[in-house]
Amino acid sequence: MKNILKTLTILLVAVSASFAQFSGQQAYKYLVKQVAFGPRNPGSVGHEKCLHYLQQEMSKWADKVDLQSFTYNDELRGKKLHLTNIIARFNPKNKQRIFFAAHWDTRPFADQDVKKNQNTPIPGANDGASGVAVLLEMARVLHAQRPNIGVDFILFDGEDYGRAGHLDEYFLGSRYYAKHYGEYGYTHQFGILIDMIGDAQLTIKKEGYSVQNLPWLVDKVWKVAHSLGFYEFSDQFLGYVDDDHVPLLKAGIPCIDLIDFEYPDKTNRYWHTLQDTPDKCSPQSLYIVGTVLLEVLYEE
Repeated sequence: MKNILKTLTILLVAVSASFAQFSGQQAYKYLVKQVAFGPRNPGSVGHEKCLHYLQQEMSKWADKVDLQSFTYNDELRGKKLHLTNIIARFNPKNKQRIFFAAHWDTRPFADQDVKKNQNTPIPGANDGASGVAVLLEMARVLHAQRPNIGVDFILFDGEDYGRAGHLDEYFLGSRYYAKHYGEYGYTHQFGILIDMIGDAQLTIKKEGYSVQNLPWLVDKVWKVAHSLGFYEFSDQFLGYVDDDHVPLLKAGIPCIDLIDFEYPDKTNRYWHTLQDTPDKCSPQSLYIVGTVLLEVLYEE
């Protein structure tokens, strides 16, 4: 009996060690900091300032940070956008790699808001800043507690640029990344995209394209979450969500999407509105997601 208890204790310590340093409060500070730059839609002052901040912050923790810069010609509006994906690498020489991704840009117009606000860029606390906040905090943890495998953090630009109903205008950063995948000489066993995961009323359901393409990875993540007591990861089926993981999957890059699209609930009334502000988000939600992802990572 004593040997069994000793073994269980060792296992519990090993599990808790993998996420003990993740701070929901620190992640929330990262969220607030991004929002403080103002809207981060491409071409804005906030976009430029946030790019510099994210590059600087990731450089504190990662072994290598690459900027994947590209342009997008918006012929409809007569604009030429300068966009940048940020790729932070841990153990860059390790061929066994996984990645975590989020988008760092925000929507240029609050098209789901009341009519007078629909041409105003959104603050993007949950839709943009929350995923990035979790990845920044994860990077800080990995710097202190080195993983045995290669890990990449990818911050996509231009995810939310497009007009409603025009999917070809969305996911600009992930489309570009997918098109040029392999130029760095890396491939990945799998990736996990996170989006809109800061919701104070967190419920992450199983997304359709993820279940369809990588059911084993969805099961793995949910199993880890439930083993930690985080039933905010619901067994309910969300349906199919178009997000940055779709261009990746089409390019043969294995990736699932963790997203709480019901923000704050089934009314979805904060999504793509000026109400997407930090007070609608929660350090606890960031902690839950970051904790689960770190446990998945360290299990590898």
